[in-house]
Formats: sequence, structure tokens, C-alpha cells
Amino acid sequence: MFRAVYFILLLQLILTACGSSPQSTKLVFDEVAQVRVDSTLKSFIESGKVAGISALIYEKGEERYFQAYGYADREKQKPMERQTLVQIYSMTKPITGTALMKLYERGMFELDDPLEKYLPEFSNMEVYQGVDENGQMILTEADRSISVRDITRHTAGFPNRDNIPGLSEIMKEKDARNYNNTLASMAEKIGSTPLWFQPGTQWEYGLCVDIQAYLVEKLAGMPYDEFLQKEILDPLGMEETMYYVPEEFRDRMAAVYERQADGFVARQDDSIAYRFSYNHWPLTPGGFGLSSTIDDYLKFAKMLLNEGQHENQAILQPASVALMRTNHLPDSIKERSWLPHRGQVGFGIDFAVRIAPPQNAQENQGEVGEFFWDGALSTLFFIDPKNELIAILFVQLTPYDGIGLHKAFREAVYGPWQPPIN
Repeated sequence: MFRAVYFILLLQLILTACGSSPQSTKLVFDEVAQVRVDSTLKSFIESGKVAGISALIYEKGEERYFQAYGYADREKQKPMERQTLVQIYSMTKPITGTALMKLYERGMFELDDPLEKYLPEFSNMEVYQGVDENGQMILTEADRSISVRDITRHTAGFPNRDNIPGLSEIMKEKDARNYNNTLASMAEKIGSTPLWFQPGTQWEYGLCVDIQAYLVEKLAGMPYDEFLQKEILDPLGMEETMYYVPEEFRDRMAAVYERQADGFVARQDDSIAYRFSYNHWPLTPGGFGLSSTIDDYLKFAKMLLNEGQHENQAILQPASVALMRTNHLPDSIKERSWLPHRGQVGFGIDFAVRIAPPQNAQENQGEVGEFFWDGALSTLFFIDPKNELIAILFVQLTPYDGIGLHKAFREAVYGPWQPPIN
């Protein structure tokens, strides 16, 4: 069935290319927007809410804006620059989804295949039902198998919280994301942990994309990081995107800054900030771990905007990109954790997908059809196909954006929300 949808999407893209859905020629990012973005970025630096920040806007085939303010390393007075490397955390996820779709195009799986068909670690899953009077977990059999689609849209049922009686203790004991695990041992630990909910019934962000990386590794018959390098990073010329950051790159790495109770930021200890990136670990997670430059990530985003093509490299087919940026969450999935805080969105394959315009000034600005994601250190990217626009925001701030940075940046790009004209 999904192959049929795949070709329908391809046909729609061809019709669009032939002019049945003309794109607007008016620029979103005009001179007024440039002033807004400059003012917004400067304000976060001047207020002391971030140490360094950079942004890049690409629209209708041209770079319209790049600017960097503040410091990549405030203590060393090293300015934030175009060449600055940052840890992108969950902005790794769409890259993993792209790797998985390479194998989808080769017919190596279907989205609705049971995951256990390829990863037997996920056979005969049990589902958490609470605890009894003795604190023992109550379990039941899963109504159905986890599907590949479930791990692309975060509906597999994997627990990802520290406050689930009984189950959170099992998660802590398993320690699936310990950096010393391989993807295989990680999958064994996740597969032997009960699910928090029945597959396909809730949206809960978590370990799904790490399992995507393991699925790629198994289907491709090579280590995940090697596949990623060969099939995605090298063809795109992403020479400064990596799990392990060697010595020769480290003078360009941005420091990580932590928001304090007084609203200002203090440098996080480097031994914590760079623990993953400066060491060779067995774990090559699909859900986090890459460091990159803003220009490298632009190459990846341009490929997605251009329906899988970047310069002379065809990374994905147009219908695959269309499938990735299509909402895969049915209305029956009511429990969606914090996803609604991202606005009127559903979820595709490793992106949030905007399905309706913002309803009020409190919501994030954006265009219907936009797809996007962000990272734990408050980085952000979004792709707006309607306006042929890419926006990338780089910063290294923890905890994740609690200062309204993303909302302010979006409003600077698009302008303040206006009620629809009836």
C-alpha cells in the first residue's frame, strides 16, 4: 500500500515542478526581516542570555543572510564565526532518517513491516500496566508488533522518563544509552525493557532514532557510522560533520553555556560538555552525537529542500523526501507529550511537520508544510518548501531553550503573527 502512496507523492511533486502549484516570487526574508533578525540576535547577546549565536537564511536559491554575534568561547574571547563547530544533538536525527530512507529506496524494508522481522530483539514485547501493591510491575502482551514506522515517528512505546514507578528503575539499570554500549547491545537492553504503552497509541520522544541507526547497520551489513559517512556525509561534502572531533578541529568548537538562576549563563565544565565528542566511544547513536558547522548543515538542508538533490549528488528520490515531510501521526494518537508545544504540528520521519498555521501570537510562527527539528543545546533548523526557505540557528545553551529564543527567531524571520483576514 505504501509503495502506491510513494508514487502518488512522486506524481504530486512532478506536477508541482511543471507549474501546477506556482511558488511565490515575493521574498519572505527582505530587508525588514534582516533588521529584525539582527536586532533579535543582538538582544540575546546583550542581555547575557546567550554567549554566542549565529544564523543563516537561504531563500529561493540564494543565501540571504549570515551573521554571528558574541563568543563561541567567551573565556578565551573567541568570537562566534561561520567556521565554529557546535554539537547539534537531536539535529542528528533527520540525518539518520535520511540514511534509513536510502535503504527504503532499495526495497530493503517497508514502513509497516514489524521491526522484529529485522531486529529479533524486539519480538514478544510486553507492555507496562502499572505496579501492584508490592511495587512489582504489571505487564501484558503487546497488542501488535512495533513497526518500522513506529520508530520513525516516536510511537514505538519505549519509555523515556524517570518517574514511571518500576519501569524507570529498569531503564536506569539497563542504561541503554551508556556510551560504552554498541548499537547491538543498546538494542538488546531496550528490547528487554517493557514498553510504556501499546505501539502506535502515543507519541513519546526518546530512543526510537537510535534503533533506526541499528536497523541501518543490520540491513546495510556495515557499521552505522561507516554507512553514514559513505552514503550521506561524503556525497554531500559534509567534511566537518562528525561523531568524534579530533584535535585539529577542537580550536573551533563552541563552548557550552548553562543558564543560571539569575538568567545569565556560565560555562559548563568542558569534561561534561565534550564528554561524547572528544572520546572514541563504541556507541554511534542515531538520535544525537554529531558536531557540525552551519555550512555543513546547510548542505544537508538544501538537499532536503531540493527534493533529495544537492548539486550533482542525488541523495534521495523526491518521493522519499515527500514521505519524510508528510505527517504520519493519525488523529487517533491523542497523547503527544510536549509535541503540541511546537505549534500546529504532526510528525513525519524524524521531523515535526506543520499541518496548520499558528492560531495566535503565543504559537511559533511558520508556514504550513514546513518541517523542522532542533537540538538539546538549543540549535534549530526549519525548511519552508512553500517559500523555498531554510533557516538555521546555532547556539550552545543548556537547558534547552527556556528563554523564548526559537519563538523570537521565527518571528524575526516571518514577522509578528497576524490574525487571518476573513
